Amino acid sequence: MKILFASAEVAPFSKAGGLADVVGSLPKYLEKDAEIAIFTPLHGCIDVDKYGIKELENSEMWLTFGRQGHKFRLFMCKLPGTDINVFFVHNDWYFTCFKDVYPKWLDTRYEHERYIAFSLAVMEYAKALNFRADVIHANDWHTAMLPLYLHSNYKFDEFWSKTKSVFEIHNLAYQGVWFEDVLDFANMRKDIVYNEWGCEHYGKVNWMKGAINYADKVIAVSPTYAREILTGEYGEGMDYTLRGAQHKLVGILNGIDYDVFNPKKDKCLVKNYDAKSIQHKAENKKAVCEFFGLKYNPTRPLIGFISRLVEQKGLDLIRQVENELRGLDADIVFLGNGNHDYENLLIWLSNNSPNIRAYIGYKAELANLIYAGADFFLMPSKFEPCGLSQLIAMHYGALPIVRATGGLEDTVTGYPLDNSTGFKFWRYDGWDMLQAINCALGVYQDNYTFRAMQNSAMNADFSWKKSSAEYLKLYKELVG
Repeated sequence: MKILFASAEVAPFSKAGGLADVVGSLPKYLEKDAEIAIFTPLHGCIDVDKYGIKELENSEMWLTFGRQGHKFRLFMCKLPGTDINVFFVHNDWYFTCFKDVYPKWLDTRYEHERYIAFSLAVMEYAKALNFRADVIHANDWHTAMLPLYLHSNYKFDEFWSKTKSVFEIHNLAYQGVWFEDVLDFANMRKDIVYNEWGCEHYGKVNWMKGAINYADKVIAVSPTYAREILTGEYGEGMDYTLRGAQHKLVGILNGIDYDVFNPKKDKCLVKNYDAKSIQHKAENKKAVCEFFGLKYNPTRPLIGFISRLVEQKGLDLIRQVENELRGLDADIVFLGNGNHDYENLLIWLSNNSPNIRAYIGYKAELANLIYAGADFFLMPSKFEPCGLSQLIAMHYGALPIVRATGGLEDTVTGYPLDNSTGFKFWRYDGWDMLQAINCALGVYQDNYTFRAMQNSAMNADFSWKKSSAEYLKLYKELVG
């Protein structure tokens, strides 16, 4: 069985969010059962020398979009620690010219052109490489064009005649919406795809809707999120389409790669530890406090928050109870960037609070150190398809404080249940969040209960082993 993964980002080469971790980890656990190829753009931020990325011979290819030709080249290396080929689509006009995976302030039409060009290049390069995939696994709106191309331009192409498609929704909030003329740029048969049972959505092209309608299976990244997106509250205007596709919608929980996120081996930490040597976690807490200019106190709890600073992540709840947070008998450190309003909020809190500090930006090494140093990890998300941060935090012994939505509901066992691994609140409300935080701080004073919860969290198994078996079963059902 041959599986083709297509994604805008793949760890460790390029990363802006959890999508990269999924596409960079899941194939490792499928490798012994399937032949896998991963396609991703060659972003300007990718270090080709570090990973030994080389251009393939005679890889130059010209593709026409609208009336203009574009030159592509193909590069390749192995996914670290595996024998899986990762192919990088090179184009100076759309990808190599940027140092970010998702550059800010891009013209929306141009952003659509980038991923249309990438998707068509994937189809053509796979054909040139004679990689006749049994399943194409597309991820989020950036590669949602692939099921549409299979259904239209390549419908009668013998090479792709037996290929099935899987479309995975990592975040329904970003759907890829633009005017119908973008189909002319894509050289896509408008008479086939631009209708209400295709990609037409309120008079515009919606790539995600097209992928949901044309893919053979649709995957949501957690069972609870698969149920939530069928409702008006979480469906982002796509709930009626998803209810119509309910027969092919599956919720599979994401996992994390414990070879990558492992406090016993993590080189970013001041002192490595595991569940049996949890006392060494204190050295990392001391380092976090020193970095952020906080006075270290072994008996004072430290709360970590690592996230993109967008509405989804619950920053409005922070604003709602900011004065109460400033008066907590605990320290809070924030790491992230995004919406300028939220950045300014955290900068103000950092400058005007004795117990709150923020680092605006993202540093992977600092993120890992915060996971290792924090006693608690705050994730008050408005919605959360799966979430990987809470899984990493648990494995590092930082108990998550979460709003019970999506994957957070599926992965965190709330106090005071047996084998509790964290704390939950349900309403999207700052005062409910504050109550959960205060509950956590109360438990922190009971050393026996706190250590028991840390032990449960660090020993919880959210590796890819179980989830990958569900993916494999789904692929086999499609291929028959």
